[in-house]
Amino acid sequence: MKLVYNVNEKPSFGKNLIYAFQQLLAIIAATVLVPVLVGSPYLSQAAALMGAGVGTIVYLLFTRFKSPVFLGSSFAFIAPLGTGVLYGYCGVILGAIFAGLVYVVIAIIIKFVGSDWITKLMPPVIIGPTVALIGLSLSGSAINNVCNTAVDAANYNLLHILVALITFFTTVIVSVKGTKGMKLIPFVIGVGAGYVAALIITLLGYNVFGSEYCNIINFEAFKSVSDFSNWLPNITIVGAFKEIFNGGVKVDGKGIVEILLAFAPVALVVFAEHVADHKNISSIIEKDLLQDPGLDKTLLGDGVGSIAGAMAGGCPNTTYGESVGCVAITGNASVHTIFTTAIMCIVLAFIYPIMLFIQTIPGCVVGGISIALYGFIAVSGLRMFKNVDLDNSKNLFIVAGILVTGIGGLTLKFAGITISSVACALIIGILLNVILKPSAAEVTKTVAVEGDKEKEATMFGDVYNEKKDEE
Repeated sequence: MKLVYNVNEKPSFGKNLIYAFQQLLAIIAATVLVPVLVGSPYLSQAAALMGAGVGTIVYLLFTRFKSPVFLGSSFAFIAPLGTGVLYGYCGVILGAIFAGLVYVVIAIIIKFVGSDWITKLMPPVIIGPTVALIGLSLSGSAINNVCNTAVDAANYNLLHILVALITFFTTVIVSVKGTKGMKLIPFVIGVGAGYVAALIITLLGYNVFGSEYCNIINFEAFKSVSDFSNWLPNITIVGAFKEIFNGGVKVDGKGIVEILLAFAPVALVVFAEHVADHKNISSIIEKDLLQDPGLDKTLLGDGVGSIAGAMAGGCPNTTYGESVGCVAITGNASVHTIFTTAIMCIVLAFIYPIMLFIQTIPGCVVGGISIALYGFIAVSGLRMFKNVDLDNSKNLFIVAGILVTGIGGLTLKFAGITISSVACALIIGILLNVILKPSAAEVTKTVAVEGDKEKEATMFGDVYNEKKDEE
């Protein structure tokens, strides 16, 4: 796709603030939801947002500002966090350290042996459908938000669907038919339109006519704004120091082993998603990030960034597909926007009224933009293997195995560890590829002559080379 702002290009200050706020809207719902799902006083939404900002800045430093990727709270670590919080703040931090060190170890190995084995292990026929699967596997979450059934199926609400569709259609129309400036902020406009629609329905239907069915925006959270004890984020490292100084540390030898076994295996699984996300953003910016800055650098940034983010917000971080989708839709891959978003997350974590306002954005509005975000992730994956020869039965079965097991929700659970459906599908694809071995060319390269250039289709898009002289 044609980028409006490439990685190193810098929008003007005012525009960049708007673009950063748009990135914030794309990532905030998932980022602040993780501590809610864990349901522990050791984690808070404001701190998780702060941790995402801190982790992203660390990642950008390690990748030398070459990779426009945002880190946010990882859903894969929800179950391990349930173990970590049993041992207090120190348990949470220790778990994040174990998870981050897995990335660091893999990064050191790649530094010495290179990353070519990654491409061989996960060629386009595997990585493409896996990226598509990441988007498709999130579709259920998007539709649950659209229908208001995320908590309970009995909450199904047609008005929520109406608001979600207003959000989605506005976002799409602005992205396709809007002016150049509007095309760069479709999510801001889409969320604004959805929020206004939800506000009108709530004020008229609920506040005027008293219909609970019309109560889309919940303003109850603002009642806590006067309690200044809520204004400071529940920073994890501060809580850990209090535990140490007060003699309240709960971690013992048994706890260390339990935390290690809970966090480290999950980090190995998330590693696969790290590779998939970076392959995805590489196809969008038409530059292989696994080569420059290098997979070792992105892994170090992710691992150390996850540790640093957890020190602030408790939740280990991961690369966010929502952010990648935002880059793909808007054409803004500027790393300056990602950095500004990270700063914005840290600042907003300390402004409690704004945090409360963001929390009032209805789930159906988030669901509306998620249809576009998750859909773009899926389509990006499909583009990666568009030139794979699916007439070859080996390739056909690999893609089929990945998509069906992933969308079907195959998971493996043992010894308190859960391997996600995406990871299971990826493992099945890798095993099939190793067992079957290439029986023919995996990718059917198409080369077309355009003027004095040859256009070659690759997994990273169309590449133009100097036309070879005919012998």
